[in-house]
Amino acid sequence: MKRLCLILAALAAFATPAAVTAQMQALFGYSTFYLPQEDRPYMETYLQVDAWTVGFVQQPSGVYKATVEVTLVARQQDSVVFAKKYDLGSPTVGSLDELDFSFLDVQRFALPNGVYEIELTLRDKSNEEQRPAMVTEKVVVNYDGSHPALSSLQLMADATPTVGEGNMLSRGGYDMEPYVSDFYPEQVEQLNFYYEIYNIEREVGRKPFLAMAYIERAETGARIEGMQTASRKNSAPVVPVYGSLDIKELASGNYNLVVELRNRDNQTMMYKKVSFYRSNPGVKAKEISDFAMTFAGKYTDEKQLDIYLDGLYPIASELEKEVSRELIKRPGLEEKQAFLYRFWTARDAMAPEAAWLKYKERIDYVQEHFSYPRTPGIHTDFGRVYLQYGPPDYVRDEKNYVGANKIGSRQIQPFNTMQSNEGQAPTDGIAGTSQGHVYYLPYQLWRYNKLETDDPNRVFIFWDEHRSGYYLLLNSNARGEVQEVGWERRLCRQQLPEDVVGEVGEQFNRGY
Repeated sequence: MKRLCLILAALAAFATPAAVTAQMQALFGYSTFYLPQEDRPYMETYLQVDAWTVGFVQQPSGVYKATVEVTLVARQQDSVVFAKKYDLGSPTVGSLDELDFSFLDVQRFALPNGVYEIELTLRDKSNEEQRPAMVTEKVVVNYDGSHPALSSLQLMADATPTVGEGNMLSRGGYDMEPYVSDFYPEQVEQLNFYYEIYNIEREVGRKPFLAMAYIERAETGARIEGMQTASRKNSAPVVPVYGSLDIKELASGNYNLVVELRNRDNQTMMYKKVSFYRSNPGVKAKEISDFAMTFAGKYTDEKQLDIYLDGLYPIASELEKEVSRELIKRPGLEEKQAFLYRFWTARDAMAPEAAWLKYKERIDYVQEHFSYPRTPGIHTDFGRVYLQYGPPDYVRDEKNYVGANKIGSRQIQPFNTMQSNEGQAPTDGIAGTSQGHVYYLPYQLWRYNKLETDDPNRVFIFWDEHRSGYYLLLNSNARGEVQEVGWERRLCRQQLPEDVVGEVGEQFNRGY
């Protein structure tokens, strides 16, 4: 099965708030395959980095090149099964005006049957202070040499017959370029795919069988007329299948690519599907315009609608994130209305408008309260957390907190942690230590009594590193969030020794 992940790494090391919003963007996918003759499953990973979102550094020769540090780890429970750390270099360019491209990396490694967590970490090496971006995926590998099986259904950008010994992208007699995204814009007119069939002779013997592929609507399962293909195959230990469907006339919407294997009696033996989104505003425009009659049709200000689509990002699936990002790039009111309607219908088919209006209140709130010059509230860390989890159950806001230095001969009276200490700023206006005090930079503590997908009492610490009023997420104990070792030392500018929990650390542990 193929997964799609959009990786966004905020660059937090710049002094100006405008630079803080810069992002590295990449797509990550994977497929699993099997070598029956060796009884060995293996995995392929695909990483596609958008060149214009990473830093290009001038080389001694005068050309420019970007380098991304990649760490790829496969874990099974507490054991590391595979790990690789390497530098991914971009193609060189002669000018920084030539960055309208993406560069691809493919890794292939053995992975026995089992359940794994794949962890990918990226860091732009042009900025040593940048916080790494990390994404994790759960992967199930299950191939049995005694039964027929299908590999992952892999979307392809292109495939050409292999000449000679081939390369890393060669398989089944083809040199293949993976299509890492699940988004098909209107300029892409062919949907190419590849998969492998294993041990099919155990099901059909030496008899031929039929390999079919077609497109269906994701919401209803209805097949799209005229968009299917079928070919007769002979059984073998490994049967590679490469196919292509013409999607020039496929209207915008959510779809599944489905492959089926049928025996001579037309009985389905195995099938597999992968979802994708098609954007094709020039086809069946009337069908899309019907969404103007729904609640989504009330939003006719396209710029405001772009903000609302952008604000869905924290709760969207990876495919929905990619689709909304592409829609926002260009004009197309009706298509955006259709996306908004489908998004909320997928979450609450009985009352999509009520679900949307409840979430819209969050967007309006973060835009009003968390916006910063040149940075809308939905793009701030405050805004992202508020949109994803809702309003916190408790907020502690400290502008100049002074705590006790519990290390050494002197110790002040413990501070009342249930009140703000805004009036006790250090005399020089900078974090510092004196007479047993520890001075902290401005911070906010948010506590959630219960998150839907996590344990109780999840806490978020945001900090204003430059005293500019712009807060970034520093640490959290929520699953999937930033968990930084030594965060409290950063908050008090290294005044606390390592491995010592200060008063703000105690607040974090308590949740207030």
